[in-house]
Amino acid sequence: MLTDPTFYLVSIPAVLLYGIAKGGFGGSVAVLAVPLMALVMSPTKAAAILLPILIVMDVLVVKTYWGVFDRRALQLLLPGALVGILLGYFTAGAMNDNYLRILVGVISLVFGAQSLLQIQSRSSAQHRRVAGGMFGALAGFTSFSIHAGGPPFAMYLMPKKLTPVLYAGTAGIFFAVVNAVKIVPYAMLGQFNIENLQYALVLVPLAPLGVWLGHYLVRRSDPTTYYRIISFFLVVVGVKLLRDGILAG
Repeated sequence: MLTDPTFYLVSIPAVLLYGIAKGGFGGSVAVLAVPLMALVMSPTKAAAILLPILIVMDVLVVKTYWGVFDRRALQLLLPGALVGILLGYFTAGAMNDNYLRILVGVISLVFGAQSLLQIQSRSSAQHRRVAGGMFGALAGFTSFSIHAGGPPFAMYLMPKKLTPVLYAGTAGIFFAVVNAVKIVPYAMLGQFNIENLQYALVLVPLAPLGVWLGHYLVRRSDPTTYYRIISFFLVVVGVKLLRDGILAG
């Protein structure tokens, strides 16, 4: 497949999209990466190839946004995320990815549309332990399964109205921890074979470019435009996941 032009045709845009999202711009657009690569390979293989690249991106993002994050958000979201990853590992053989796509798709679509229409509860602007644990667990679970942790994370943090840079820094720390934890269960499931690592090695040079582009765009975005972009992509991603889950199911 390394000599197949279609592999690069879908994989290069997928990695760049993920890098831009990792850099903090567009957030949930990263969910499109796995479906894009799945045009030429299985979703499971695409997820396995992407994980080493994501870890390289995480290092760059944490360095870029060093010291800029919402501590309370991480305290509430990360414990739930670890539970979600554990659940994802134990249900890896039984979980139907299509039902998962439908679930995340519906939630993303509703939340994105609600945000675009500016219909939000005042209470959602405050940090809540139960909500943080619930969305953290959903983000960890969907991140483990199909690298789709972005929408649940955005659903919890967007109503807090952080500055774009603070939002991006918090997301960077959160997903750096999540992806680092995922290494062990992915390895135990046999995802890091020589072939997948070769594909990852070919694509990893794109990681710095994508992250730089994302960071560049974040620093030049005003908060209103920034959150409208994330909401827009939540709707796009919601429609995409819902469509894929229904058609494949």
